[in-house]
Amino acid sequence: MSSNLEQDILSRRTFAIISHPDAGKTTMTEKLLYFGGAIRDAGTVKAKKTGKFATSDWMEIEKQRGISVTSSVMQFDYDGRRVNILDTPGHQDFSEDTYRTLMAVDSAVMIVDAAKGIETQTLKLFKVCRMRGIPIFTFINKLDRQGKEPLELMEELEEVLGIQSYAMNWPIGMGKEFLGIYDRYNKRIEQFRTEEEDRFLPIDENGELAVDHEMKKTSYYTQAMEDIKLLNEAGNEFSEERVTRGELTPVFFGSALTNFGVQTFLETYLNFAPTPQPRLTEDEQIIEPLNKEFSGFVFKIQANMNPAHRDRIAFVRIVSGEFERGMSMTLSRTNKSFKVTQSTQFLADDRETVDKAVAGDIIGLYDTGNYQIGDTVVGGKKTFQFERLPQFTPELFMKVTAKNVMKSKHFHKGILQLVQEGAIQYYKTLHTEEVMLGAVGQLQFEVFEHRMKAEYNVDVRMEPMGNKMARWIQNEEDVKESMTGPRSMLVRDRYDNLVFLFENEFAMRWFQDKNENIELYSLL
Repeated sequence: MSSNLEQDILSRRTFAIISHPDAGKTTMTEKLLYFGGAIRDAGTVKAKKTGKFATSDWMEIEKQRGISVTSSVMQFDYDGRRVNILDTPGHQDFSEDTYRTLMAVDSAVMIVDAAKGIETQTLKLFKVCRMRGIPIFTFINKLDRQGKEPLELMEELEEVLGIQSYAMNWPIGMGKEFLGIYDRYNKRIEQFRTEEEDRFLPIDENGELAVDHEMKKTSYYTQAMEDIKLLNEAGNEFSEERVTRGELTPVFFGSALTNFGVQTFLETYLNFAPTPQPRLTEDEQIIEPLNKEFSGFVFKIQANMNPAHRDRIAFVRIVSGEFERGMSMTLSRTNKSFKVTQSTQFLADDRETVDKAVAGDIIGLYDTGNYQIGDTVVGGKKTFQFERLPQFTPELFMKVTAKNVMKSKHFHKGILQLVQEGAIQYYKTLHTEEVMLGAVGQLQFEVFEHRMKAEYNVDVRMEPMGNKMARWIQNEEDVKESMTGPRSMLVRDRYDNLVFLFENEFAMRWFQDKNENIELYSLL
């Protein structure tokens, strides 16, 4: 491998931003892009009256609601590093998309609202990061508003998440009395709302303000110094190794909306964030990023990113080697080889053709229906399959029909494409082939209905079937239709596998008592 290629790979930093809805995730993404020079004007999600929508929320329904429901991929260069940010949906109904995105990154940035602390969705996503051993960096946001005490927030991180924490900086005051942060790592004080040239104040060898400044006279400074003393004496030690193993989270305080503490966070993060990491194949081979053969996997498929072209993009995380436009690659699942002539990189919906990309990068391949989520693509002769990506067992079900029968061709095409993105799951009844959709949350159905209308010009009728317990069958050959009853239904999924839909836990237990030989299983 050429030293240039090795250097390129080692300069990559690929991370996801995770949080509960409304903690400021998309605003943070905007500010990072702003520092990376990728956008000139960081318009926030809230600025709806100005018509400035967040750069990373490109889908119409996201603009209307001010939430992210798809994962955006954005790339910029900063200080000799190539940064790939994946902004994930915060809404819990889209956690499956987020889980898959977390399989494509090497570290995660967790945004916590200073007033609310650790919220349910944050906890769920954090657990996935822990499961994968992903290093986690924490940004405690909205310090410009009144919130919980910083020591209480640190304690909550450790107790609720079960991870040790190390404060890289510490707030001086909060809300209207927020004066700035004491930067333990860079040994300086960063002032809030001051001119650029006066922003940083030096600290002497005793850790005190080295200059005579009004801040010294405030009770907030005194309180911060007492807290710092406590952290130095009784807090956790900083350990880069433990950060890398996902056992210690560096904690930063700031305010993404007012752009305070974000640049300091970015620079420190880039010093400690991991380079592209190896990935396991299904037969437990380790594929190293510096392996010269190209390989990658599809973690997301998005239809109609450009409604004018009705296009579909398969998002590929490059695991090893180098991608070159025009190269031949093989899809492991089908063993078919093809030349890749159209490839793209992203700034939300702004795309440009990419000629070269390396391990750690995310590229978009134009898809005419060849790819599925979880597919492995390789450049060499030898094919293999990366570990499976998580798929959830849906809990909510709807019967779906087109209001206008004449639109049935568009209806089936739309459903097929949106199902391939993985946000909703497709089922059909055995004989009448009525279409049913399964989802983890209600919002997924609303987004589906909206997109069918907006992107395929099809009005759909949605008939709720309520909650069901979906169970797949290990030994399908032993299943007979007569096994179904008033509280269970036998359907097929999009891969033609048989699936039982039970009304509740009781109905499932009753079925298993009657049919002990049938082995049922659920997805995640």
